Amino acid sequence: MYATLIAVAALWGAATGLLVPRAVYRLSVEPEEAWRENCPAGHAFTGPARGWLGGAHCADCAAAVPVRKTVRKTARKTARTAAPRDTEAPAPRPVPLVPLVTALSCAALAAATGPRPELAVWLLLTPFAVLLALVDRNVHRLPDQLTLPLAAAAAALLGLAALLPDAAGSWPTALLGGLVLGAAYFVLFLIHPNGMGFGDVKLALSLGVVLGWYGWAVLFTGAFAGFLLGSVYGLGLIVLRRAGRRTAIPFGPFMIVGALAGLLLGGLVVSGF
Repeated sequence: MYATLIAVAALWGAATGLLVPRAVYRLSVEPEEAWRENCPAGHAFTGPARGWLGGAHCADCAAAVPVRKTVRKTARKTARTAAPRDTEAPAPRPVPLVPLVTALSCAALAAATGPRPELAVWLLLTPFAVLLALVDRNVHRLPDQLTLPLAAAAAALLGLAALLPDAAGSWPTALLGGLVLGAAYFVLFLIHPNGMGFGDVKLALSLGVVLGWYGWAVLFTGAFAGFLLGSVYGLGLIVLRRAGRRTAIPFGPFMIVGALAGLLLGGLVVSGF
């Protein structure tokens, strides 16, 4: 039963992960730019959810867009080397990292949470969390169209989960957790607006809700883990001389990974591990 639950969660994560890349591509634009309406080859997006779900390439691009690539023929040992020539070759298919990440995340959540009502909430929210993390990584932006509805959805779904038997969290604490973490990030934004984006503040609302479900200790742990991961990453860039002290880094992915760590810890504690 337990293994089946984990397998189903992993399949859900993989299936939803296949639908995320197109939304990532369309949303990864600068704030003053409109969402992308065409695929990289210039075809208009169509399909499920008005063309928002699927791969970055549309149905007219079954294969990746061809790229120009130089092929140099070299004979072995002392043979002459032919002159380089340009040929049309299809770009290599990328490794499906997004489905892999969503599948592993969902499987880990299922293993830690077990067959409790809140697991359905975590599985529903995971693809959107991965989507936000990827968009923020690409363009340092967390769209309001996702962050604010995500906070409302997390609160509503956990409210429903709290009505079901075997729910292991507290809905009032979840709501308070969202307000507390959102307020904390808002204070940080006021203190250092160049280092903390307002999108991070709005993301903190939803992360505070899900972390607060398991109590204040889990909320603190998940929030601290996000700051720790972001700090280690920033320090690593400075040590490698790939960034300076004032270089902006996308903080959303670290907030989300920290929240995942907090949820895993909370689920394990509640399960008695």
